[in-house]
Amino acid sequence: MQSDDVKKDRKYTKDHEWARRDGEAVKVGITAFAVDQLGDITLVNIDAKVGDVLTAGKAFGTIESVKTLSDLFAPVSGKVTAINAALESAPELINEDCYEKGWMIELAPSDLGEAASLLEPDAYAEFLKTAAH
Repeated sequence: MQSDDVKKDRKYTKDHEWARRDGEAVKVGITAFAVDQLGDITLVNIDAKVGDVLTAGKAFGTIESVKTLSDLFAPVSGKVTAINAALESAPELINEDCYEKGWMIELAPSDLGEAASLLEPDAYAEFLKTAAH
């Protein structure tokens, strides 16, 4: 895992999700580290629907790979405003480009203060040094 795999324009969770402000919305996905740990992704199941309200730290779906099945957690609370429908037929987009084409959901955050509890890019890079061992 290279430190340049940690993008500077977003924040991170210890569960290896990322969150990036996109205007008023927050886009959410999983990190390159998570993709590396999962291997080839075969299925993304997003349980949330547009209009649902998610709570930070609670699961909003699952991601399945050839190695394992993992929960996906909301990094911040808010209303779901978009779901990346392309992942239904092409979950490999996450393997190919987890930070752009492989985003999962978009939220209208209900409490912008929650983002302060997320890891800044440098802190996440440091966290990865301990997680990788």
